[in-house]
Amino acid sequence: MATNEPEHENRDAEEIGANEDEDTGAQVAPIVRLEEVAVTTGEEDEDAVLDLKSKLYRFDKEANQWKERGAGTVKLLKHKDTGKIRLVMRQSKTLKICANHFVKQGMSVQEHVGNEKSCVWHARDFADGELKDELFCIRFASIGNCKSFMQKFNEIAESEVEKEESKDASEAAGLLEKLTVEETKTEEKTVEKED
Repeated sequence: MATNEPEHENRDAEEIGANEDEDTGAQVAPIVRLEEVAVTTGEEDEDAVLDLKSKLYRFDKEANQWKERGAGTVKLLKHKDTGKIRLVMRQSKTLKICANHFVKQGMSVQEHVGNEKSCVWHARDFADGELKDELFCIRFASIGNCKSFMQKFNEIAESEVEKEESKDASEAAGLLEKLTVEETKTEEKTVEKED
């Protein structure tokens, strides 16, 4: 037995020496050259109004249960030219879009019953490449993040109502102005015909 122990120690020393990286001097050139590609996300012309980490769920009507859409960052993005605001959420690692819809007038977000860290809303979503009605639930890490999301979302939806009302009022004023201008032109034409 005493003779086996030294042999065992010699084998360990040989294995350690064989495992060390040896520099063979060989150089390997890449087979394919990859060029750098510019990636566009579609968010280049938008500014982030809100950016929070969360987990998104959608309600499946057929199964009558909530299904996870993804975990990542939810953003409220304001377009630089049009001023429209949309909600975009991407998964953390794959950057796949989980939610993509405009925040429009009449939309409201409410606290989810039984959980202060989550809230629900209804929207026409385009995340899957087709427009469809979805009921969303989003859960945040803290109650503060949930409250700030709800406040910002509702604030934007209310401002969209005001914009729509002012747009309708200005369109109506423009129509009235055209009406009065056309009436005076027709009156002038009838006066000219009588002369």
